Amino acid sequence: MATGGRGRVVAMAARSTLSAESVTLFLLLVLPRVSQAQTFFFPFRQPETCGHNQYFDISALSCVACGANQRQDARGTSCVCSPGFQMISNNGGRDITCKKCPEHMKGVTEDGWNCISCPGGLTAEGKCHCPTGHILVERNVNGTLLSQATCELCDESENSFTVANALGNRCVRCEPTFINTSRSCACSEPNILTGGLCFSSTGNFPLRMISAARYGELGISFTSAWFAKYLQSSAAACWVYGNLTSCQAVGNMCVMNMNYYDSSTFDACGLFQVIFENTAALGTVHSVSFWRQNLPWLFYGDQLGLAPQILSTTPLPTNFSFKGENQNTKLKFVAASYDVRGNFLKWQTLEGGILQLCPDTETRLNAAYSFGTTYQQSCEIPIPKILTDFPTPTFYDVYLEYTDENQHQYIWAVPVLNLNLQHKKMFVNQDSSSGKWLLTRRIFLVDTLSGRENDLGSQPRLIRVATQISLSIHLVPNTKNGNIYPPLITIVYSDVDIKDPNSQSVKVSFSVTYEMDQREAQVQTDIALGVLGGLAVLSSLLKTAGWKRRIGSPMIDLQTVTKFLVYYAGDLANVFFIITVGTGLYWLIFFKAQKSVSVLLPVPAQEERFVTYVGCGFALKALQFLHKLISQITIDIFFIDWERPKGKVLKAVEGEGGVRSATVPVSIWRTYFVANEWNEIQTVRKINPLFQVLTVLFLLEIVFFGVFYERFIEDKIRQFVDLCCMSNISVLLLSHRCFGYYIHGRSVHGHADTNMEEMNRNLKREAENLCSQRGLVPNTDGQTFQIAISSQMRQHYDRIHETLTRKNGPARLLSSSGSTFEQSVKAYHTMNKFLGSFIDHVHKEMDYFIKDKLLLERILGMEFMEPMEKSIFYNDEGYSFSNVLYYGNEATLLIYDLMFFCVVDLACQNFVLAAFLTYLQQEIFRFIRNAVGQKNLASKTLVDQRFLI
Repeated sequence: MATGGRGRVVAMAARSTLSAESVTLFLLLVLPRVSQAQTFFFPFRQPETCGHNQYFDISALSCVACGANQRQDARGTSCVCSPGFQMISNNGGRDITCKKCPEHMKGVTEDGWNCISCPGGLTAEGKCHCPTGHILVERNVNGTLLSQATCELCDESENSFTVANALGNRCVRCEPTFINTSRSCACSEPNILTGGLCFSSTGNFPLRMISAARYGELGISFTSAWFAKYLQSSAAACWVYGNLTSCQAVGNMCVMNMNYYDSSTFDACGLFQVIFENTAALGTVHSVSFWRQNLPWLFYGDQLGLAPQILSTTPLPTNFSFKGENQNTKLKFVAASYDVRGNFLKWQTLEGGILQLCPDTETRLNAAYSFGTTYQQSCEIPIPKILTDFPTPTFYDVYLEYTDENQHQYIWAVPVLNLNLQHKKMFVNQDSSSGKWLLTRRIFLVDTLSGRENDLGSQPRLIRVATQISLSIHLVPNTKNGNIYPPLITIVYSDVDIKDPNSQSVKVSFSVTYEMDQREAQVQTDIALGVLGGLAVLSSLLKTAGWKRRIGSPMIDLQTVTKFLVYYAGDLANVFFIITVGTGLYWLIFFKAQKSVSVLLPVPAQEERFVTYVGCGFALKALQFLHKLISQITIDIFFIDWERPKGKVLKAVEGEGGVRSATVPVSIWRTYFVANEWNEIQTVRKINPLFQVLTVLFLLEIVFFGVFYERFIEDKIRQFVDLCCMSNISVLLLSHRCFGYYIHGRSVHGHADTNMEEMNRNLKREAENLCSQRGLVPNTDGQTFQIAISSQMRQHYDRIHETLTRKNGPARLLSSSGSTFEQSVKAYHTMNKFLGSFIDHVHKEMDYFIKDKLLLERILGMEFMEPMEKSIFYNDEGYSFSNVLYYGNEATLLIYDLMFFCVVDLACQNFVLAAFLTYLQQEIFRFIRNAVGQKNLASKTLVDQRFLI
């Protein structure tokens, strides 16, 4: 704006004949002097801090002095003439003109514009004063000003029954209760005057009334200014005259007192109960026995066992469905609203956040009433905002609107469970048994009125806020048409002691829950758990029996019991996993796919058993995982090198100065290469862990890796078997004392230490079937076997293996004939020669035979035949040696990861954090498995750990 202004001024100067000096002077006078220092702060003043002869300037936001013969007006934002002065002009603020009245007309008219003679004297404001019962008359009927004001007495006789109004300027008819009681405008004894109403003392109306506001949460009770002023008069008008708004006002005060009822006291609810009992002759409303004519419906009655009948006896005569022509997915709640004085305000829908104190978008607020949607909203509200937004409470009677099969509209009263309600000084609605509950009807959100102790215009001593409102909908058991029982509003009020409102706040929440009877589902779950648990015991016994046979021990000892418990832990974890997954899929599929509502998702209280199953499954699966980990890192493994020397060479003899013939050494690099590859596949999994964490479609993931990826792209297990054959190295794995696996990697070409030309030639001959096949049995392809070795074979293996691993023993036990490494190398060659000769059937006393496993043996995972004299090699086309690797235990690892994810998600309610921690623990265990596996591999095979990457 300033830039544009300057441009216009310069243009004007260019067109005029003014000199440059004149233009400069003009600019200095017109434009603001921005170069000078400016201040942007000033004293903070409020209207009430201005003096008697000052007013608050709403523009300058400061106190300004009034003019001569002026003073502050009632609002404090303008000036008025002092007593004895009439206004001549008034433009607001201090811009008024006052003139002193003459001696014979010292009074000023009510509007302040004229002087007038006052026969009855003057008030402190300089206006004419009239006696009680009189009205002041300053003008004729046509508006002409009288020279002298008059005071006219209102006619209280039977002909008129008039009295002066509160302003003293009109005669109005007396309050009807005065006329009805005393046939006059006076309420003299023995009649009773209360709340501006006159009542006869001859009735049965209780005179001793308690105007107490009860705050049971804080244990405080004091006289409420609102109750003291209006309770008795409202109750009397309701009882004696059946006044509708008075009856509503009494009901409101009872609700403000948390429906507290004690037959020995006449507080708000006590008076309401007296009126209810003494107006039975008036009849009921809509045939509801708890709803008396002229009275609001506050209670359902105090009979024990009544609440369950109301909540779960009669279903709502309407259906809810998610799909189809009769789709009905909206809960249409409406409320009849009343102000604190008992006036009916309007019918209003609950949409738009009527019962939700937390602000939000309209779409989110209305989502609470979409059928089947579990809703939760919470926030923290400052006390000053509550005091500003809720100067008086508004009361709601909530109904559910529905349409019957004939398309007629009805409303169903929604019961309320007020957890603050006291009956016989007990919080009965906090009892776990619904048979002791006392249901009510009317609610409010905030009460800042009844907590005002002395003056209704003062700050409340206490306020009461509905901090928790929960709307629960129960599905009718075994319904196929989406029938529900009447909804229930559960409400919790908090009493707030106002000490420093600017620093106080209150937390509030609103929720909607849907429940169905899960007892039948729990019974079915228990049955499934019992049956599968029994099968788990049988499976664990079979595994334990198979383990005993594989270790060659017939005795049942503590180790056997421990092994059984470990096996049982793993199987029972699978049972929990099956049950939780099945239950979750049942809830997901049936809830999403249903047309008419028959299944609802469980509430948190009903999920406790499900959460327990998840926790138990995770703990047991973690135990099985650790057992698998320990078993894998403690296996015996040996790489059998089939490579033979290709001739002899001349080798210098140290210390003798001569040469001699020696066998060409066999390269160790092939063994190192195979060992390193074995080390790499120890933690290879069928499912990529990162991909697993990032996707929830784990079933599709398994299909992808098992059917497509391994078959057409890369199968590391099959590749390892091919590598062994190419390296001319076989692998013997002993996972148990007398059981293990054998990978036959003997090259069909005799040698693997060769150049590239010869290797390509050998591969080509193999591809063209110009050489024998790779299998252990001639003319077969079988390279992998499960082996059950005889005790004699195991003893011979242990004797050699003891020498091989003796380097880790005490120094005094080592032979003094050579170094430790040389002994280990010698033992390695001995073991290599022994195992090679064993495979070649050289040792007839320790021979073996090859056979297929029976179908039942494959199913049970155990062997029926014991290797007494000969060892047994079982053909294994499934590469089951992967059982000693991560690869062969994918189910265990996957279930463990899923359980870990679920436990973390249940604990922190954050699936992103759960996914991150799942991936992190996978990598930690992978690192530990690799580190320990490398050390074990190096100690069992003489492979230097530095070559294992």
